[in-house]
Amino acid sequence: MSSYNPGLYFDELFGAMDLPAEHTALIRQRLAALDFDELRRRAQDAERELYNLGITFIVYSDKDAVDRILPFDVIPRVISAPEWAHLERGVKQRVAALNLFLHDIYHDQKILKDGVIPRDLVEGNHNFRPQMIGLDVPFNTYIHIMGTDLVRDRHGTFRVLEDNGRVPSGVSYVVENRHMMQRVFPDLMQDIGIRPVDNYGHKLLDAMVEIAPAGVDDPQVVLLSPGTYNSAYFEHIFLAREMGVPLVEGRDLVVDNDRVYMKTTNGLAPVHSIYRRLDDAFLDPKAFNPDSLLGVPGILEAYRKGNVALANAIGTGVADDKAVYCYVPRMIKYYMDQDPIIPNVDTRICREPDALQYTLDNLADLVVKPVGEAGGYGITIGPRASKAELEDCRAKLLADPSNYISQPVVDLSVCPTVCDEAIEPRHVDLRPFAITGKSSWVLPGGLSRVALKKGTLIVNSSQGGGSKDTWVLEGGAA
Repeated sequence: MSSYNPGLYFDELFGAMDLPAEHTALIRQRLAALDFDELRRRAQDAERELYNLGITFIVYSDKDAVDRILPFDVIPRVISAPEWAHLERGVKQRVAALNLFLHDIYHDQKILKDGVIPRDLVEGNHNFRPQMIGLDVPFNTYIHIMGTDLVRDRHGTFRVLEDNGRVPSGVSYVVENRHMMQRVFPDLMQDIGIRPVDNYGHKLLDAMVEIAPAGVDDPQVVLLSPGTYNSAYFEHIFLAREMGVPLVEGRDLVVDNDRVYMKTTNGLAPVHSIYRRLDDAFLDPKAFNPDSLLGVPGILEAYRKGNVALANAIGTGVADDKAVYCYVPRMIKYYMDQDPIIPNVDTRICREPDALQYTLDNLADLVVKPVGEAGGYGITIGPRASKAELEDCRAKLLADPSNYISQPVVDLSVCPTVCDEAIEPRHVDLRPFAITGKSSWVLPGGLSRVALKKGTLIVNSSQGGGSKDTWVLEGGAA
């Protein structure tokens, strides 16, 4: 790694010139003792094993490879105990604020009445569900499973890039990546003191039991999947296995007298808590999309009557809208009288005339994102866009400004990555996962996604990104 050069970016393994990463010294020493061919061999072994184990995701837009592994890089991303304590507090604060916001907008709507957030931004949002108005949910928790996308800028400051409060995915790779590193790199991990990640399934099951209807001694939990053609189907199988609960599809469930039952070989069995990996629109054809063949007719009414718990709650999509994201710091101040522990990336909402004009005037220097898209689709990165791409973006902004936000280009931190000919810096982000029932717990670390294409800032798996194991070091964590 003697020729390795991260340039001006903050490096997750080495730190910065004025902020060296002392906590990674032993790991760097061990990596330096391995030659590149050995790293390549172990990396190839890891990828071959991932494929053999069926640890895959589906890319519908790729005609050449529908089912593929998430590329895995064997050089870990390392987080010190004090850094993690800070991130853990910040993620918990954010989950708490978003749950307060969701309870408020479906009850008294104080934040809308006080003009902190524009009413039409919430009630006009396609994820706002009027059916949830006045409905109480256990512990006032709407987002039981949340993935918070974090980036680190060139100064080493972590920032929130976006919230994922509907059906966040990727946690299976966190656990499987760790298992892979334990098999492929036991010598690198020895005596380092890394916080474990293999209790995620137990924590998730505990939360699902906590939110079950009152008076049920032994709640039946199930995981509801859209089926084998879903891009995250591997993860659905993985999580059902980790929790020790049945994996079901809509056709396996039935509602009778406003109660949910699972079809079994012994007849109908009651179901009390459902971890759903299915969007609102497809959940109940009687209430939402009548053409849906994936959901369970009548489940909304069973939910409204408190006979079944759903995680995440219906209507949480308002909270992970990219325009609503801009207001989360104000939510934290409004509901909790606190400043954000982890700041947002500076963001302009193009539905506001001044913000739109600023965006149009500085298009070549900004990142423009559609509000409703996910997976890295529809993003225009100004400094890396062609003239034609910038003009196309300008036309879309003028045609529908409320569908876009703009942000400065964040110089994402980098991490050493095994490439074809050498170890090179590649940009990374981080998605910690929080589970909330009565209280919140954050999985130590999270999914570190890596942009494997040289120079690109887009880390999404659907756009060619891969992942790394994320090591949170023990000691001093809250």
